[in-house]
Amino acid sequence: MATEEENTGNVKRELEKVFDLALKATVPNETDVRPLIAACTAKFGDYQCNNAMGLWSKIKGKGTEFKGPQPVGQAIMKNLPPSEMIESCSVAGPGFVNVVLSKNWMAKNIQKMLVDGIETWAPKLRVKKAVVDFSSPNIAKEMHVGHLRSTIIGDSLARMLEFSNVEVLRRNHVGDWGTQFGMLIEYLFEKFPNSEDANETAIGELQEFYRRSKNRFDSDPAFKERAQQAVVRLQSGEPKYHEAWAQICEISRKEFDKVYKRLRVDLEEKGESFYNPYIPGVIDELSKQGLVEESQGARVIFIEGVNIPLIIVKSDGGFNYASTDLAALWYRLNEEKAEWIIYVTDVGQQLHFDMVFSAAKRAGWLSADDSTYPKASHVGFGLVLGEDGKRLRTRFSEVVRLVDLLDEAKNRSKAVLIERGKDKEWTEEELEQTAEAVGYGAAKYFDLKNNRLTNYTFSFDQMLNDKGNTAVYLLYAHARICSIIRKSGKDIEELKKHD
Repeated sequence: MATEEENTGNVKRELEKVFDLALKATVPNETDVRPLIAACTAKFGDYQCNNAMGLWSKIKGKGTEFKGPQPVGQAIMKNLPPSEMIESCSVAGPGFVNVVLSKNWMAKNIQKMLVDGIETWAPKLRVKKAVVDFSSPNIAKEMHVGHLRSTIIGDSLARMLEFSNVEVLRRNHVGDWGTQFGMLIEYLFEKFPNSEDANETAIGELQEFYRRSKNRFDSDPAFKERAQQAVVRLQSGEPKYHEAWAQICEISRKEFDKVYKRLRVDLEEKGESFYNPYIPGVIDELSKQGLVEESQGARVIFIEGVNIPLIIVKSDGGFNYASTDLAALWYRLNEEKAEWIIYVTDVGQQLHFDMVFSAAKRAGWLSADDSTYPKASHVGFGLVLGEDGKRLRTRFSEVVRLVDLLDEAKNRSKAVLIERGKDKEWTEEELEQTAEAVGYGAAKYFDLKNNRLTNYTFSFDQMLNDKGNTAVYLLYAHARICSIIRKSGKDIEELKKHD
């Protein structure tokens, strides 16, 4: 059992220790058995041990005394050592051992947390440094509602790891390199022959600037040719083209930062361009290991069980996402010494990352066993849908801009506060701050409360509801607790110690 000095913050892990002893006593001859502990979703308890069915399939036919999974579950429960964590146990269905946690044990731990600080509750992880790669918008395109999930989930994962004393490198892998910059630079030169005239005000909305340059690229062969030459000049390092590229990136960056500031999300940008110089060396290393093969003029890595190869050099000699992602993974492991790299993107990119990780395992960069480090994980998420069940868009069939969604959340929140007469009680600054806290907090919480892997339907009315499982209700409950404490006249620090 855990001693007082040990960190008992991870309840699941502490239950695993108890059930490990019970499993050893129940099936002493089965050595490779790990406790399967999960949060209980039914009314039978707080957690459950789900080993009985799997164990039964392993031991039946071996002359066992048990007659099915239910008796195996009963035996596991009977063999549990005494534990102050557990109030009671019961067996349900085909041997699920349900656990009700002890109220006294919970109270004691909450008391300890109140007195010693919430950080004493942080689980101890075996990893010292991690990279969380999230948000990752494209330069010259505005952040849209699809970036909401990556930004919020990624920030939450980073916060949890930081809470557990892991050093987290929060990486914004922006799309700041590639063929689209040829048309953007050429259009910039066309509109602003004097580069000093090109600024945020002159260029206006970047999304519209991108759209106009794309139209020119698609409709004017001469412009298209100049744009393609501009890419070559940019990638060969010509100062004029590099300066124009940096200018476009900086304007985009300022727009992104406005969104991150609203959401209180910290990120360090290391975009595709950062890893570009490392690509040739990484491909050379993979080639020396015999992992790279020629296929229809391209250089590829074949992945076992996948019908298509991972293309790392295109047939025209150009690099692609796989080239950049492999270089980024190599850099994070070798230069930044990260032990765990987590990528937060939509579920549609799962296959791409599975293939990149498989190639890295073959190269010996990552552990072959995902339970040990160094490792990489893809954290996928579903789409944000409109009430018509399709991808959330505006009336004009355009993707909803993230800044517009946040504005709407804040404005609706402010309207409700004014309805309740808060504009008469508070200063304008207090009203604004509260509307932002409620509106932006509601957007974050509405995203996080939904199943990460599935699509969900976005609704401002549900998001800002003051009843049920919403941020508004939680904020209201928090405000009430603060009010009770304030009106009690008690010294809370003294109460923590004695009550």
